[in-house]
Formats: sequence, C-alpha cells, structure tokens
Amino acid sequence: MAACAAARMFAYNATLCACDPGYYYYLSGNGTGSCTPMPGGGWGDWQVGSVGAPRNHSLYFLEPVLSIYAIRRLTQSQAVILEATLALLLCWLAFCAAARFAGRDPRGEKRMFRARYWVSRLDCLFDNSHWTGDQQVLRKRKTELGGTFSVASLIIFTGLLTVLLYQAIKRRSLEMHRVKPANAPDLLSFVNDLEFHITTVSSMSCTQAVAPLTVAMGTPGFMDFRVVPLPALFNYSCTNTSQGPSITLRCNGCRVPPRDHYVSWQFVDLPGQPATAVGFQFNLTARQHGNNQHMSFVSGTMNSDGYADDGKLKTFRGRDSNVLKIQLFPQIYNNLGNLRLLQPLVQDFTQGSTFSDVGSLNSSLQNPRDGVVNTTLYISYLSDYIVEISKESVVGPVSVLASIGGLYAFSVAICLCLMAQCEARIKKLHDEDTRMLKILSKRRAQRNWDKVRKFVMYTWGLSSLDPSDRTGKQPKGSMMDSLHMRRDPVREGI
Repeated sequence: MAACAAARMFAYNATLCACDPGYYYYLSGNGTGSCTPMPGGGWGDWQVGSVGAPRNHSLYFLEPVLSIYAIRRLTQSQAVILEATLALLLCWLAFCAAARFAGRDPRGEKRMFRARYWVSRLDCLFDNSHWTGDQQVLRKRKTELGGTFSVASLIIFTGLLTVLLYQAIKRRSLEMHRVKPANAPDLLSFVNDLEFHITTVSSMSCTQAVAPLTVAMGTPGFMDFRVVPLPALFNYSCTNTSQGPSITLRCNGCRVPPRDHYVSWQFVDLPGQPATAVGFQFNLTARQHGNNQHMSFVSGTMNSDGYADDGKLKTFRGRDSNVLKIQLFPQIYNNLGNLRLLQPLVQDFTQGSTFSDVGSLNSSLQNPRDGVVNTTLYISYLSDYIVEISKESVVGPVSVLASIGGLYAFSVAICLCLMAQCEARIKKLHDEDTRMLKILSKRRAQRNWDKVRKFVMYTWGLSSLDPSDRTGKQPKGSMMDSLHMRRDPVREGI
C-alpha cells in the first residue's frame, strides 16, 4: 500500500497506510486493491448438519420404470396436484354440460350427440346403480350421467392417489433421536477424522503466523491439566487464500478424550504488514475413520459486529485472545450401520482486543506491544450423553393399499351421491338411455332401409320400387313403418 488515496484508508507512521476499523485491504484478480468490509458475518450464514447420508430404499420399487427423483420434480407441492385435479374435473364437467345442451338432436346427426353417446359408454362404475322403480327388473344400463360421474370419480381418485404417492415418497419415514448416558466403551468406539479450518479475514499472510507448538488438555489449575506437543494430536498447516491466511488443524483417528483441548496461535507485525483482522471464517468437519462417504460439519463467519449492540465495525488487534469455543457431540446413526460421528457445534465466540475508531487503531499500529492477533481454539467434548439417530418407517405396503382403497371408496361415494340426487330430482333422466338408444336404432334402421332400396334399384331397376319407396319414405302400414312404431318404454334401473 504505497499511497493512501483509496477510500476507507488512513496513514500511519507517516509513510504507511491502513484500512479503517472493520475494513481490510483486498487485492482483486486484476491487481487493483481496495478496503472492503467483512463478507457476511454474524449468525445468519451459519450451516450445521450432516451430509452424505444415503436415501431410504423402502419405496424405490418404481426405480426401474420411473425415476423417483423425476417424480419429486413433477410433484413439488401437494397444492399444485390438487389444483390440477380440480381444474381437470371442472373441464370435464364443462365438456359434458356443453355436449348435453348442444347435442339435443332427435335425429342423432349432430357430432355433439355422438359425443353424448360415447360419454354414456364410459359409464363403467355406475351402470348398475341408477334410479329404479319398485318391483322392477334390475339390469345394467349405461347413461350419459353415469359416464360423466364415472370419469369424474376416476379423475378425483387419480389426483388423490398422486398426492398419496407424493406423501409416501417425501414423508416415508421419521428421524428419531434418542439420548442415552455415555460410558467409557461407547466413547472409545468413536474414532473420527477431525479437520478445523479457520480463516482469519484480513490482508495478512502465512508469513506472519506463529505456529502453535503445544496443546493444553484439561482444566487449568486442576490435577488433570496437561500440556503435550502439538504433533502428538494435530497436524498443522497454513494456506494463503483471497480472504486471508487459513489455519488448518487435522486429527486422524481421534478418540473422544475425557478432557478439553486448547490450541493457540497468533499473527505478528512485519515491516509494512500490520497484524489486523476483521473477522473469522470457519469450517469444521468430522468423518468416521475409514469412511469418507458421511460427514458432520459446521461452517460460518463471525465478526465483531455480530456481538455488539452499537453497530460499529471493529478491527481485531491486540494482546487479548479471540476464543472460539467448539463442542463435539457424539452421535450414533443406527440407520447407517451404526455410523459414529462427532457433530461439531460452535457454542461461543469471545472476542479479544478490538478497535472501532481511526484514532485508537492508529495509535495501536504504532505500538509494538499491540502488534499481534491472538486466536485460541477451545475444543470441548460433550461426552456425558450420546444421541442415537434412527429412522422409523411410517408408510408400509398394507397402509398404502388401505389408503388407496379408502380414496377409491371416497371418490365413488361422492359421485354416486351426486348422481342419485340428480336422478331423483330430474325425472326425465330415469329413461335417458332408452331415448338415446331409440334414436340410434332409428338411424341404424334408416341406414339399412337405404341399403335395401339401393340394392333393389341397382338390381331390378327403379320401376321395381313403389312410388313411395322412390322418394325414400315408407308408406303407412309397411314393414319399415312397423319397425318405427312407438313401443311402450321399458322401465329400467337398479
């Protein structure tokens, strides 16, 4: 930083430049630098959980035919499925109503009349459930009203069945957590690979880092307090990133110890490179030793703005240490072959020395005693209890079949009640199938009679026909006229 012409920058020691409190010098990829604030920060962007858990295979019998993930994409919401079912039902009822009012044709020549006939042929559910008079012979009959409600009941059933399958796929099991007291053999069975990545957001580099040499174990001042060399437990490394130096501590094959751990490191001033920071980014992971498929993690960012009520941006610098308290909680996944993971949790962050105004930060930059940024990682093991995680299925084949039967009965019952009300209140619907069949039989007889006339005319000539037959009209008392005579309707029904 040669000149202090950039925004949010001030001069110190007459020749050097530094960013205002809460800002750090960020060098972009094109070589230009500027003072930028801490990215994110506070508690809003934290993530805690476990990744890599395989899916439940209890309802994946459809996988060879249709991908379950494709079904999930098509059925993202139950409301969408129900709305689509209602829209399809209303369209069907509107079509049937339009066909009935526009298809009134005593001669049966309109296309909408033929549509009405084919709607009646769809009466597959209520063909033996129509209105009937007392002491009448029961026989099946297909009506336009029965066809309408048969298809309507199938639409309702299909929509509800789709919602049922959506629930069975999405909510097929519940995750159960049980807490049990921990004993020594259970804790010794937890062997995990732990990784602690803590990035000090700043314009510093790893050349300013003073690596830790020891690890403190136990409670200071008590008999169980111990200090051991760092390589005995952790592997230390430092990597320069665009956000600042990233400290990494790895522990391969770690067991749950009965005591807490403390690891401290610091960054110091170098000529032209002061030790300042605006926050910390962390990513802590735990894997069972020898199993890289599953992982527990916690990640996030922290700055001083998330722990103060004054809303002022601050810069970390000084002798007081910033303490990040991590808790490791043992968890047993019974549904994953007794997988044993230590879930890392960030319980607390105690900020160290900070400066919120330019004057105090300027004085600190000129004071050699403040030329450090101390950081302490406090690892606490919550080893009093163990959480056992298992999944219990709430959907079985018998319950699914029972639900399907209930949905079918519900759909048919609704449409049957509506059809019974219509036939009870509108009397002419009692014999609508008879009237429609008579119209169709007359059309069929007329076509057959026309074929006979053409056969006689082309075989023996036009003179062989009666004068009345030449016009296509049947004389009164003829055989065809006798076929068209009105007969007493047969009362049919249930």
